[in-house]
Amino acid sequence: MARDDLVDSALPDQDEAKEFYAKYEPKEALGKGISSIVRRCVSKVTGQEYAVKIIDISGEKTEDFQADQTKRETIREINILKMCDGHPNIINLHDSFQTPTFIFLVFELCKQGELFDYLTQVVTLSEKRTRIIMKQLLEAVEFIHKKNIVHRDLKKLKHLKRFIELCGTPGYLAPEVLAVSMYENVPGYRLEVDMWAIGVIMYTLLCGAPPFWHRKQMQMLRMIMQATYSFGTPEWDDISQPPKDLISKLLVKDAKDRLTATQALQHPFFKRELKPEKQFYPRKVFKAAVICVNFFYRLRFYFNNPPPISREVIKSNPYSVKMIRKHIDACAFRMYGHWVKRGDNQNRAALFEHTPRDDWKNVSLNTKTELMGIDL
Repeated sequence: MARDDLVDSALPDQDEAKEFYAKYEPKEALGKGISSIVRRCVSKVTGQEYAVKIIDISGEKTEDFQADQTKRETIREINILKMCDGHPNIINLHDSFQTPTFIFLVFELCKQGELFDYLTQVVTLSEKRTRIIMKQLLEAVEFIHKKNIVHRDLKKLKHLKRFIELCGTPGYLAPEVLAVSMYENVPGYRLEVDMWAIGVIMYTLLCGAPPFWHRKQMQMLRMIMQATYSFGTPEWDDISQPPKDLISKLLVKDAKDRLTATQALQHPFFKRELKPEKQFYPRKVFKAAVICVNFFYRLRFYFNNPPPISREVIKSNPYSVKMIRKHIDACAFRMYGHWVKRGDNQNRAALFEHTPRDDWKNVSLNTKTELMGIDL
């Protein structure tokens, strides 16, 4: 098979992985980890594009015990993905192969990329767009929860049990997840951690910044433990009450008081008023038509002749103007390569961190308890 610059020599040997190469032709790399790489691949029979995750279990890139752990976790992931097969909002595992040194997982290809990649372009989403995305996410989470599967990091799927380890992206960690690293006698955490993460995601989609972040990580962790966040200005000035209410019922300190996925889907944010039976009223139709014409005339007029923004506002607080605010955020991202926003409680870059910082692991139990300032 010919290999160009996009398909490098890191590919597994063809003689060793005959089954995979017989069905698929690997293409360029889409992403890379410590012991795995994701590539686009094409079916030799149908020409259909897929994404193949190639996992190295040989132990050459990691310690032997880590390679064995990777293999066990991958096999468990395959079994769980098969349990989730068929749901429209969960990525489909199309095929899998295993050799003594590699495991191949062939997934459907999501060409539009990840949600937060899209968010870096648009900064924030409208309530309507957020409603669509959150409904899809909640339906997927409801589906896996009914199968006793917990997501934990919204990147990994796990069999349901009470977890007693610190795992997840720091910005999404629920209070009970932090608690397992502080105390030995805590009961652990379950499905509810996913609902907390959904609240964090929804908050971020609407305002463009996470609800919990601080330059000092201990302060950020305290904010999480106390569920301290706000719907501050100017980002939340244009957001209606229903999404704020839903978020406030997800970002709840006590896990048992959070909405379940099923309950969240019943929230008024996702409800629409039922339309009455259609009847024809000529005078009402004419009146409505006049209103519509007037509305679109005014809309076109103000589009072509927008109201002026005063020089004083531009000089004193340009960030208060929504249109200018979105441009500032977008330009900051392009310039610095990560999100830079005003205030100690806003940093979009934190959402892309995958592991907790080491300083938290090295802090003693007494210091953690003192810093948190709360009694669990």
